[in-house]
Amino acid sequence: MDKQKKTLLIGTLLGICVIIGAGILYNTLSKGSTSNFVSVDNKQNTSVSAVNSEPSKDVENTTTDSQEVDADQDSSPKEKIEAPDFTVIDKTGASIKLSDMEGKPVILNFWASWCPPCKAEMPDFEQAYLENGSDIHFMMVNMTDGNRETVDKAKKFIEGEGYTFPVYFDTNMEAAIGYSVISIPSTFFIDAEGYVVAYAQGAISKELVEQGISMIKQ
Repeated sequence: MDKQKKTLLIGTLLGICVIIGAGILYNTLSKGSTSNFVSVDNKQNTSVSAVNSEPSKDVENTTTDSQEVDADQDSSPKEKIEAPDFTVIDKTGASIKLSDMEGKPVILNFWASWCPPCKAEMPDFEQAYLENGSDIHFMMVNMTDGNRETVDKAKKFIEGEGYTFPVYFDTNMEAAIGYSVISIPSTFFIDAEGYVVAYAQGAISKELVEQGISMIKQ
């Protein structure tokens, strides 16, 4: 299969899966909310909300920065959501699964080098990695469609900026489909047991990165 056909097939599959999967994962996580950052952890009563925004229908569209932190008024237990497993590749081309990270919390971030909001939040993720990398797995997953974004483009950007957090490449869009990523950046905070504790749609501030870490760090 040539590159053009592969890109078209991935795009078609992604579109179908977004329509089907978004109703399952996104609606479950958001519980009807359009907040950019939402707690789904049944062990905490804190919900971090931000500027309301409607989710984009196109994964290439980006969202605005999250800024505001509010207390959750609903103290009822929230359903635990198991983080879907997926396979991506690392910078050496080796296959890596989310389940390989078992035993430690995970910060899962979807990004692309052409995405301004993605690039805006990366310094805060780098700082968080430097401070918490021994306790938390960071999975900075690049949306590598093979056209607008390639492994080489993403590597060149990361190396040029001097970032040291682990970067992975979603060349088959398996991770994006599994998490119904309909806009970037998108971030998921996953606890050591493999459950999604909170998620964010749109770029988040340093404070919200720290808030998410506090919710999953033991």
